[in-house]
Amino acid sequence: MLAVLDLADSGARTTEDIFTGRSQDMPLGRVYGGQVLAQSLVAAERTIAEDRRVHSMHGYFLRPGDSAKGITFSVDRIHDGRSFSTRRTQAFQEGVPIFSMIASFQDEDPGLDHQAPMPGDIPAPEELPDVEAHLQGLHPMSKRLFTDRPVDLRHVPSPIYVTVDGERAPRQAVWMRVRRPIPDTPAIHRAALAYLSDLTIQESILRAHGVAWATRGLKVASLDHAMWWHRFGRVDEWMLYVQESPSARGGRGLANGRIYSADGALMASVAQEIMVRVPEAG
Repeated sequence: MLAVLDLADSGARTTEDIFTGRSQDMPLGRVYGGQVLAQSLVAAERTIAEDRRVHSMHGYFLRPGDSAKGITFSVDRIHDGRSFSTRRTQAFQEGVPIFSMIASFQDEDPGLDHQAPMPGDIPAPEELPDVEAHLQGLHPMSKRLFTDRPVDLRHVPSPIYVTVDGERAPRQAVWMRVRRPIPDTPAIHRAALAYLSDLTIQESILRAHGVAWATRGLKVASLDHAMWWHRFGRVDEWMLYVQESPSARGGRGLANGRIYSADGALMASVAQEIMVRVPEAG
Protein backbone atom coordinates (compact mmCIF):
# COMPACT_ATOMS: atom_id res chain seq x y z
CA MET A 1 0.00 0.00 0.00
CA LEU A 2 2.77 2.46 0.92
CA ALA A 3 4.57 1.67 -2.33
CA VAL A 4 1.59 2.61 -4.50
CA LEU A 5 1.06 5.83 -2.52
CA ASP A 6 4.66 6.93 -3.15
CA LEU A 7 4.23 8.85 -6.41
CA ALA A 8 7.02 10.10 -8.64
CA ASP A 9 7.20 13.73 -9.76
CA SER A 10 7.62 13.73 -13.54
CA GLY A 11 9.18 17.20 -13.45
CA ALA A 12 6.88 18.33 -16.25
CA ARG A 13 5.39 21.78 -15.74
CA THR A 14 2.93 23.33 -18.17
CA THR A 15 -0.32 24.51 -16.68
CA GLU A 16 -0.49 21.41 -14.46
CA ASP A 17 1.67 19.28 -12.14
CA ILE A 18 2.28 15.74 -13.38
CA PHE A 19 2.98 12.68 -11.20
CA THR A 20 3.20 8.98 -11.95
CA GLY A 21 2.41 5.95 -9.80
CA ARG A 22 2.30 2.19 -9.95
CA SER A 23 -0.77 -0.01 -9.56
CA GLN A 24 -1.25 -2.65 -6.92
CA ASP A 25 -1.47 -6.15 -8.40
CA MET A 26 -5.08 -7.37 -8.33
CA PRO A 27 -6.31 -10.92 -9.08
CA LEU A 28 -8.99 -9.78 -11.54
CA GLY A 29 -6.77 -7.19 -13.24
CA ARG A 30 -8.80 -4.10 -12.32
CA VAL A 31 -7.36 -1.22 -10.34
CA TYR A 32 -8.79 -1.05 -6.80
CA GLY A 33 -10.81 2.16 -6.54
CA GLY A 34 -9.45 3.10 -3.12
CA GLN A 35 -5.94 2.98 -4.56
CA VAL A 36 -6.57 5.50 -7.34
CA LEU A 37 -8.50 7.92 -5.14
CA ALA A 38 -5.76 7.79 -2.48
CA GLN A 39 -3.09 8.33 -5.14
CA SER A 40 -5.07 11.26 -6.55
CA LEU A 41 -5.13 12.79 -3.09
CA VAL A 42 -1.37 12.29 -2.65
CA ALA A 43 -0.76 14.00 -6.01
CA ALA A 44 -2.89 16.98 -4.98
CA GLU A 45 -1.19 17.23 -1.58
CA ARG A 46 2.22 17.44 -3.29
CA THR A 47 1.16 20.90 -4.52
CA ILE A 48 -0.13 22.13 -1.13
CA ALA A 49 1.73 23.78 1.77
CA GLU A 50 2.41 21.30 4.58
CA ASP A 51 0.29 23.20 7.13
CA ARG A 52 -2.82 23.02 4.92
CA ARG A 53 -4.73 19.73 5.23
CA VAL A 54 -7.36 18.00 3.13
CA HIS A 55 -10.88 18.25 4.53
CA SER A 56 -12.99 17.01 1.61
CA MET A 57 -12.84 15.28 -1.76
CA HIS A 58 -15.38 14.40 -4.42
CA GLY A 59 -14.46 12.01 -7.21
CA TYR A 60 -15.92 10.08 -10.13
CA PHE A 61 -14.76 6.70 -11.38
CA LEU A 62 -14.87 7.10 -15.16
CA ARG A 63 -13.45 3.80 -16.44
CA PRO A 64 -12.04 0.62 -14.92
CA GLY A 65 -8.25 0.80 -14.63
CA ASP A 66 -5.76 -1.91 -15.58
CA SER A 67 -3.74 -3.01 -12.54
CA ALA A 68 -0.90 -4.20 -14.80
CA LYS A 69 -0.23 -0.62 -15.91
CA GLY A 70 0.97 2.54 -14.20
CA ILE A 71 -1.15 5.67 -13.76
CA THR A 72 -0.40 9.32 -14.60
CA PHE A 73 -1.87 12.02 -12.36
CA SER A 74 -2.42 15.58 -13.56
CA VAL A 75 -3.05 18.22 -10.86
CA ASP A 76 -4.67 21.57 -11.67
CA ARG A 77 -4.05 24.28 -9.04
CA ILE A 78 -7.55 25.74 -9.18
CA HIS A 79 -7.37 28.13 -6.22
CA ASP A 80 -5.18 29.17 -3.29
CA GLY A 81 -6.90 31.48 -0.81
CA ARG A 82 -6.11 32.81 2.66
CA SER A 83 -7.49 29.69 4.38
CA PHE A 84 -8.46 27.22 1.64
CA SER A 85 -6.89 25.65 -1.46
CA THR A 86 -8.66 23.69 -4.19
CA ARG A 87 -7.11 21.12 -6.51
CA ARG A 88 -8.41 19.02 -9.39
CA THR A 89 -6.68 15.69 -10.04
CA GLN A 90 -7.24 13.59 -13.14
CA ALA A 91 -5.90 10.03 -13.31
CA PHE A 92 -4.95 8.64 -16.75
CA GLN A 93 -3.89 5.34 -18.25
CA GLU A 94 -2.52 5.46 -21.79
CA GLY A 95 -3.92 8.97 -22.18
CA VAL A 96 -7.47 8.02 -21.19
CA PRO A 97 -8.99 9.37 -17.93
CA ILE A 98 -10.08 6.72 -15.42
CA PHE A 99 -10.78 8.92 -12.37
CA SER A 100 -11.47 12.62 -11.74
CA MET A 101 -11.38 14.30 -8.33
CA ILE A 102 -11.68 17.75 -6.76
CA ALA A 103 -10.29 18.16 -3.22
CA SER A 104 -10.28 21.06 -0.80
CA PHE A 105 -7.58 21.84 1.77
CA GLN A 106 -7.74 24.14 4.80
CA ASP A 107 -5.47 25.64 7.42
CA GLU A 108 -6.09 24.25 10.90
CA ASP A 109 -8.51 26.71 12.55
CA PRO A 110 -10.34 26.76 15.91
CA GLY A 111 -14.13 26.69 15.81
CA LEU A 112 -17.33 24.88 16.77
CA ASP A 113 -16.85 21.23 17.67
CA HIS A 114 -19.39 18.40 17.91
CA GLN A 115 -19.83 14.92 16.45
CA ALA A 116 -22.25 12.01 16.17
CA PRO A 117 -21.35 9.46 18.87
CA MET A 118 -19.90 6.08 18.01
CA PRO A 119 -22.41 3.22 18.47
CA GLY A 120 -21.97 1.65 21.87
CA ASP A 121 -23.27 -1.87 21.15
CA ILE A 122 -20.47 -3.06 18.83
CA PRO A 123 -18.27 -6.00 19.93
CA ALA A 124 -14.55 -5.25 20.23
CA PRO A 125 -12.43 -6.38 17.25
CA GLU A 126 -10.55 -8.87 19.43
CA GLU A 127 -13.86 -10.65 20.04
CA LEU A 128 -14.50 -11.20 16.31
CA PRO A 129 -12.99 -13.74 13.87
CA ASP A 130 -10.63 -12.49 11.18
CA VAL A 131 -11.35 -12.64 7.45
CA GLU A 132 -9.80 -16.08 6.94
CA ALA A 133 -12.52 -17.71 9.03
CA HIS A 134 -15.21 -16.62 6.54
CA LEU A 135 -13.70 -17.65 3.20
CA GLN A 136 -14.50 -21.37 3.18
CA GLY A 137 -15.95 -22.37 -0.17
CA LEU A 138 -14.54 -19.50 -2.23
CA HIS A 139 -12.47 -20.17 -5.33
CA PRO A 140 -8.73 -19.55 -4.64
CA MET A 141 -8.70 -16.64 -7.11
CA SER A 142 -11.64 -15.03 -5.32
CA LYS A 143 -9.98 -15.58 -1.95
CA ARG A 144 -7.01 -13.49 -3.10
CA LEU A 145 -9.30 -10.48 -3.40
CA PHE A 146 -9.60 -10.56 0.38
CA THR A 147 -6.43 -12.19 1.72
CA ASP A 148 -3.99 -10.10 -0.35
CA ARG A 149 -5.25 -6.85 1.11
CA PRO A 150 -2.92 -4.95 3.46
CA VAL A 151 -5.91 -4.52 5.79
CA ASP A 152 -7.33 -6.47 8.72
CA LEU A 153 -11.15 -6.49 8.67
CA ARG A 154 -13.66 -7.71 11.29
CA HIS A 155 -17.35 -7.54 10.32
CA VAL A 156 -20.40 -6.96 12.51
CA PRO A 157 -22.58 -8.98 12.30
CA SER A 158 -20.56 -11.08 9.78
CA PRO A 159 -19.05 -10.77 6.28
CA ILE A 160 -21.12 -11.35 3.16
CA TYR A 161 -18.36 -12.93 1.06
CA VAL A 162 -20.05 -16.33 0.60
CA THR A 163 -23.45 -16.02 2.30
CA VAL A 164 -25.51 -13.31 3.98
CA ASP A 165 -26.37 -14.51 7.46
CA GLY A 166 -28.83 -12.94 9.86
CA GLU A 167 -31.15 -10.01 9.25
CA ARG A 168 -31.27 -8.53 5.76
CA ALA A 169 -30.81 -4.96 6.86
CA PRO A 170 -29.16 -2.03 5.01
CA ARG A 171 -26.51 -1.50 7.68
CA GLN A 172 -23.37 -3.02 9.13
CA ALA A 173 -20.15 -2.10 10.95
CA VAL A 174 -16.58 -3.12 10.15
CA TRP A 175 -13.49 -2.85 12.32
CA MET A 176 -10.44 -2.16 10.17
CA ARG A 177 -6.74 -1.29 10.37
CA VAL A 178 -3.67 -1.74 8.18
CA ARG A 179 -1.79 -4.89 9.14
CA ARG A 180 1.58 -3.26 9.92
CA PRO A 181 2.69 0.03 11.52
CA ILE A 182 3.18 2.88 9.04
CA PRO A 183 5.18 6.13 9.39
CA ASP A 184 3.92 8.86 11.69
CA THR A 185 3.46 11.40 8.85
CA PRO A 186 -0.16 12.63 9.08
CA ALA A 187 -0.49 13.01 5.30
CA ILE A 188 0.25 9.31 4.85
CA HIS A 189 -2.45 8.39 7.36
CA ARG A 190 -4.97 10.66 5.62
CA ALA A 191 -4.20 9.10 2.23
CA ALA A 192 -4.32 5.60 3.71
CA LEU A 193 -7.71 6.39 5.22
CA ALA A 194 -8.93 7.32 1.73
CA TYR A 195 -7.55 3.97 0.51
CA LEU A 196 -9.50 2.12 3.23
CA SER A 197 -12.71 4.10 2.76
CA ASP A 198 -13.54 2.23 -0.47
CA LEU A 199 -13.43 -1.15 1.30
CA THR A 200 -16.79 -2.69 2.34
CA ILE A 201 -18.79 0.56 1.91
CA GLN A 202 -20.88 -1.15 -0.81
CA GLU A 203 -21.91 -4.02 1.46
CA SER A 204 -24.78 -2.30 3.27
CA ILE A 205 -26.55 -2.20 -0.12
CA LEU A 206 -25.93 -5.89 -0.85
CA ARG A 207 -26.73 -7.02 2.70
CA ALA A 208 -30.18 -5.42 2.53
CA HIS A 209 -31.09 -7.78 -0.31
CA GLY A 210 -29.26 -10.90 0.84
CA VAL A 211 -26.74 -10.69 -2.01
CA ALA A 212 -23.29 -12.14 -1.27
CA TRP A 213 -20.13 -11.19 -3.14
CA ALA A 214 -19.89 -14.80 -4.38
CA THR A 215 -23.26 -14.53 -6.19
CA ARG A 216 -22.69 -15.81 -9.71
CA GLY A 217 -23.07 -13.04 -12.28
CA LEU A 218 -23.08 -10.20 -9.74
CA LYS A 219 -21.66 -6.95 -11.13
CA VAL A 220 -20.72 -4.07 -8.84
CA ALA A 221 -18.83 -0.91 -9.79
CA SER A 222 -18.21 2.30 -7.86
CA LEU A 223 -19.61 5.36 -9.65
CA ASP A 224 -18.52 8.18 -7.38
CA HIS A 225 -16.99 8.72 -3.95
CA ALA A 226 -17.08 11.60 -1.49
CA MET A 227 -15.14 11.90 1.73
CA TRP A 228 -14.79 14.44 4.55
CA TRP A 229 -11.92 14.32 7.05
CA HIS A 230 -12.92 15.57 10.52
CA ARG A 231 -10.27 14.51 13.04
CA PHE A 232 -6.88 12.85 12.82
CA GLY A 233 -6.45 9.19 13.72
CA ARG A 234 -3.92 6.47 12.99
CA VAL A 235 -4.90 3.89 10.39
CA ASP A 236 -2.56 1.27 11.88
CA GLU A 237 -4.82 1.18 14.95
CA TRP A 238 -8.35 -0.20 15.05
CA MET A 239 -11.07 2.00 13.52
CA LEU A 240 -14.81 1.34 13.31
CA TYR A 241 -16.49 1.90 9.93
CA VAL A 242 -20.26 2.28 10.50
CA GLN A 243 -22.19 1.92 7.24
CA GLU A 244 -25.79 2.21 6.04
CA SER A 245 -27.66 2.47 2.76
CA PRO A 246 -30.62 4.88 2.57
CA SER A 247 -31.67 3.89 -0.96
CA ALA A 248 -31.21 1.55 -3.92
CA ARG A 249 -33.09 1.94 -7.19
CA GLY A 250 -32.60 1.73 -10.92
CA GLY A 251 -29.47 -0.40 -10.78
CA ARG A 252 -27.76 2.01 -8.38
CA GLY A 253 -27.32 2.04 -4.62
CA LEU A 254 -26.16 4.74 -2.22
CA ALA A 255 -24.11 3.99 0.90
CA ASN A 256 -23.03 6.29 3.71
CA GLY A 257 -20.30 5.64 6.25
CA ARG A 258 -18.70 7.10 9.38
CA ILE A 259 -15.19 6.13 10.47
CA TYR A 260 -14.35 6.30 14.19
CA SER A 261 -11.12 5.77 16.08
CA ALA A 262 -11.26 3.07 18.74
CA ASP A 263 -11.70 5.73 21.45
CA GLY A 264 -14.77 7.16 19.70
CA ALA A 265 -13.45 10.17 17.77
CA LEU A 266 -15.23 10.68 14.44
CA MET A 267 -12.36 10.68 11.94
CA ALA A 268 -14.23 10.88 8.62
CA SER A 269 -17.53 10.61 6.78
CA VAL A 270 -17.96 8.85 3.44
CA ALA A 271 -20.62 8.57 0.73
CA GLN A 272 -20.53 6.39 -2.36
CA GLU A 273 -22.97 5.46 -5.12
CA ILE A 274 -22.47 2.17 -6.93
CA MET A 275 -23.83 0.41 -9.98
CA VAL A 276 -25.16 -2.99 -8.91
CA ARG A 277 -26.57 -5.63 -11.23
CA VAL A 278 -27.90 -8.84 -9.76
CA PRO A 279 -28.72 -11.75 -12.09
CA GLU A 280 -32.33 -12.83 -12.11
CA ALA A 281 -33.09 -16.01 -10.17
CA GLY A 282 -33.51 -19.11 -12.25
